[in-house]
Amino acid sequence: MNAPFPIRKECPPGACNCNREALLSDPRADIRILQLTQEEEKRLVARLESLASLADLRKMEERMRALLGIVVTITPSIHEVRTTRGISIRVEDQPGLCRKTRQAIPAAIRRCLDARPEIAYAILDAHDLLGGTRE
Repeated sequence: MNAPFPIRKECPPGACNCNREALLSDPRADIRILQLTQEEEKRLVARLESLASLADLRKMEERMRALLGIVVTITPSIHEVRTTRGISIRVEDQPGLCRKTRQAIPAAIRRCLDARPEIAYAILDAHDLLGGTRE
């Protein structure tokens, strides 16, 4: 299949379960995710690490969904949240999404939250976990 854009190189055999070949062989498949080449992934990770606010994070979530079909869910734990490890960051499984990318995106967001705790506080506040106690 000839894509109208450069696509990600295939992963070494046995290293990933992205089903890239099955995605390419299906003419009706959504191949937007394959636009995320390794260089583009590095740019995405750098952009996620440098977010400045919760609004920026929400914009990036929406852009990833619109441009690549990547769905990221960020929710605080139902238990006590003492560190950013208590915030759940999930990337939905989808055909063509490399295993390493599924790990790199949450790691980059977590590094951003560690560097800018005000974003983590805003996430908690958006889910009303702080209960209006912050000043």
